Amino acid sequence: MSVLAGERRERRLVLHGGARQWATPDGDGLRLDDGRRVSADEVVHLPPCAPTKVLCVHTNYMSRIFEINGVEDRPPAPTYFQKPLSALNGHGAELCLPEGYKFFNYEGELAAIVGRPMRNVTPDEVWDNIAGFTVANDVTIHDLRDADMNSMLRVKGADGLCPLGPGIVWGVDVRQSVLRTWLNGELVQEGAIAEQIFGLSELVADLARHITLEPGDAILTGTPANSRPMKAGDVVEVEVSGVGRLRNTVVPAPAPRAKIGSQPQDNPGVRKISLGNDERLAPHITRKKSKP
Repeated sequence: MSVLAGERRERRLVLHGGARQWATPDGDGLRLDDGRRVSADEVVHLPPCAPTKVLCVHTNYMSRIFEINGVEDRPPAPTYFQKPLSALNGHGAELCLPEGYKFFNYEGELAAIVGRPMRNVTPDEVWDNIAGFTVANDVTIHDLRDADMNSMLRVKGADGLCPLGPGIVWGVDVRQSVLRTWLNGELVQEGAIAEQIFGLSELVADLARHITLEPGDAILTGTPANSRPMKAGDVVEVEVSGVGRLRNTVVPAPAPRAKIGSQPQDNPGVRKISLGNDERLAPHITRKKSKP
């Protein structure tokens, strides 16, 4: 059965009493697979998958292209980058902002979790091989954009910069979902999944032309306009309707001890990507205030 069809179901991977367990939402709590019912506050949420790789598409919303470049040039094909597994993080976890860095952006995204090995598949075959969906925040340190020659290795791959969760969900047609991001209760991103330039099945089939996708692998599908910096103390929440809401808190961290290599940069190129151009946003994004 396709991951899009059937009744909505959700599973969460948590730590409870030091043990790693799968759980199912049960009212306002969780039912552990050993039968105990616990509150969400009693557990630590882990990423709801165990990937061999985390693959991410570059710009995939016209609203994001427009706010950065001021034009609506559709890319001819998707391009990608990879996050190290050490970037994985969970729902409710902290996002560490090192001292001296200031372009620490949220990027709300939908992520797909691979369910069966895929290689050399067509887009119409993808849905039967997806295990489910989760919510992602592709957190980015734009201060380092000049350091990694567009590989995004440290920009998007630093420890903890890939929170996923709260759970893995199936039985939802995410093509009808809407992605929203809140920062301290203010709605700062909003975009329908249907607005993506390249749909999920196209992205997965494209990647699988050359890369074997293994069960548990996570595919991040892009962020809409209005990705902006966060500061210590901020609470960021990303929601994909029908899938769930992912919450994380930004905390201060010391600067790296080794004073070598490329240092944080503040220049027009960095600001263009991190801050966008608010004067050119309309009608592609409207900022609203809303309670979570």
